Amino acid sequence: MKTEKIISKQQTKTNTNISNNIFYLINSFFHSKYISLKKPKDLWGGIVLLCTFLLMIDAAYLAYILRNDFSKFNIERMNSTLGLTFIVIAGILSLFKVSFFIYTLYRYIKYKPVASVKDKELPTCTVIVPAYNEGKQVWDTLMSLVDSDYPKEKLQLIAIDDGSADDTWKWMQNAKKSLGNRLSIYQQPENQGKRHALYRGFNLGKGDIFITVDSDSIVKSDTLRNLVSPFISNKQCGAVAGNIRVLNTKKGLLPKMLNVSFALSFDFVRSAESSLNSVLCTPGALAAYKSDAVFACLPEWINQTFMGHPSDIGEDRALTNMILKQGYHVLFQRNAYAYTNVPEKYRGLYKMFIRWSRSNVRENIEMSKYVFKNFKKDTKIGTRLLFISQSLEIIMSYPFLLFMIFFVLTHPLLFISSTIVSILILSTFPAIFYAKHYNLSESFWAYTYSILYTFSLFWITPYAIATANKRGWLTRDLPEIK
Repeated sequence: MKTEKIISKQQTKTNTNISNNIFYLINSFFHSKYISLKKPKDLWGGIVLLCTFLLMIDAAYLAYILRNDFSKFNIERMNSTLGLTFIVIAGILSLFKVSFFIYTLYRYIKYKPVASVKDKELPTCTVIVPAYNEGKQVWDTLMSLVDSDYPKEKLQLIAIDDGSADDTWKWMQNAKKSLGNRLSIYQQPENQGKRHALYRGFNLGKGDIFITVDSDSIVKSDTLRNLVSPFISNKQCGAVAGNIRVLNTKKGLLPKMLNVSFALSFDFVRSAESSLNSVLCTPGALAAYKSDAVFACLPEWINQTFMGHPSDIGEDRALTNMILKQGYHVLFQRNAYAYTNVPEKYRGLYKMFIRWSRSNVRENIEMSKYVFKNFKKDTKIGTRLLFISQSLEIIMSYPFLLFMIFFVLTHPLLFISSTIVSILILSTFPAIFYAKHYNLSESFWAYTYSILYTFSLFWITPYAIATANKRGWLTRDLPEIK
């Protein structure tokens, strides 16, 4: 089918040749199908990966040489009140994070996706596709949805142009001509933001389940039926998060890195959250909501404000939060895939992360207002642990930023070597996880991504906290290659 062809172009064959020899691994980067020396972009990718490993090897060797300096540094910190206090706090937090990781791993093992139900059991669904300056991509998105293995009579498809300045509306009209009554298209009088486009779709929708799909995403033929099946098997289910992978992996190094990162944040983290019935965020790229749960909080959601200003970001996290607050279960379906475009340049990447971080700050504040109350009938321990873990990351961002600055200014070599060695250790799990579930050669991007994030994106959370009241999508007007 056309949808499968679109998706297959973004995937690579799994490389099963595993070797413990580091030189063999580096050599395999340059000779695998994934990184071919014949293509300049792939050659550049191979060089980046090679430099990543050389950097980590050098850092490990430097840390070994400076081991006595590390001991001296630790002794100095323990002999000062401030230093000892920081070490104790860092030790407690590290113990919590390790314990929480083990707990998350246990919950991940317990997780199992819900199998697709039969056609007669499938609920009626309204799929809403908000679009802004997507051009032809919106056509591909709509065609992939129409190709879904879902009963036509149970599927309502709505596309809403949010006042685009390009030819998005033309492509929607072309899709309408091709699909006829299977698609309804609407145009906002002006650009009002994604939340308002979805709001219009919710009010137009007639299905028992609302499905939201970003206009730069492609779904597999079985995605929709897999996504909504938990609503049938679990009557307390209020929302379901889809499994998001990267569509534009061939267009740059950042998409390759994010593809590995997404595998951990969705396949691993959300699987664990789902086993606790408490997925904290259903992604805008692919999510499903019980219509009753949506309408129960729709007025609050569309009129949501933060520090006196209308909220125009984080609409997915906000809706998830409001549904959790009602006592519903929020689940994850690993077998419901959507492939979406991600930023290909650093500028787009950090702006996307700022938007996400601001939303996390805002919604954690909102979550704190109900999570320790009796907001649902069944156990609330898992939800509270997830909240505490995420809140600690936000709260401790400034103390650790200050310590990092102090460490860099006083012991730059110790900082660089210890940080990169830590990356080598901590990034091994996501690399192994991705290699096991997807592709060996691609898994090494986990190390490169961690280095990139640690040294060039560390400021995101502190900045997002300081500017949490600011509005703006940030990336909506950036030019994209279609």
